[in-house]
Amino acid sequence: MRSRLCATVLAGLIVASVSAAHGAEMPEDFVYLRDIDPSIAQDMRYAGPHNFTGAPVPGYDAPECVLVRQAAEALSQVQADLAPQGLSLRVYDCYRPARAVDAFVAWAKKPADPLAKAAWYPRLNKSALFPDYIATRSGHSRGATLDLSVVPVDAADPPPQGESCLAPQTAIAPDGSLAMGTTFDCFDTKANTDASGLTPTEFENRALLRDAMSARGFKNYPFEWWHYTFEPEPYPETYFDFPIRPRPGGGNR
Repeated sequence: MRSRLCATVLAGLIVASVSAAHGAEMPEDFVYLRDIDPSIAQDMRYAGPHNFTGAPVPGYDAPECVLVRQAAEALSQVQADLAPQGLSLRVYDCYRPARAVDAFVAWAKKPADPLAKAAWYPRLNKSALFPDYIATRSGHSRGATLDLSVVPVDAADPPPQGESCLAPQTAIAPDGSLAMGTTFDCFDTKANTDASGLTPTEFENRALLRDAMSARGFKNYPFEWWHYTFEPEPYPETYFDFPIRPRPGGGNR
């Protein structure tokens, strides 16, 4: 009885923590990455239509990377470490509002879209995406997790892409980043960080990203080569839901 009561109280505290985080304003210890390091390239996929849902995602009111300050400052150190090699980070997603996660779940339960399947999950049925690939909660909503790759410093802004995320890559991926074997957000086992079947170049590029990130306190999620979390997380049990609004001062550069 006592253990059951304790579990109930603990569950209530976690729910309260999540509920309390559903405010409309960005907390003071969250920052715009552009204010910390404007040299890091940003290609914020969920603020536009170039993502697996085919449309801007709820909660992404601006194409900005938002993170807890500790993660943003550590990421700036990674950027400085890569600069002598003529390389830069490119982020695809950072803090993710909880409402966006709900939108992903709702999308996963809708009928299949042949175009989306061809581009984002060519070897899976859409019914396999939830809950194996898309979950009801995301570590991104805690503010210390992000998705990213590495690009040459002179890489052009990526054009919209529609081909398979498993399309063969040479030295450079379709979006101008270093070849990693799949594109970002590819629902496939080849996206696993240590997947088999990679070319030597793809393997080396993934290792380069992992080594650079781990040196500054980021841990890779082994099922997605692009997914990293800064540790220790400042909010390990809190899922925020404030929307990503335009950066004060204007401009994305």
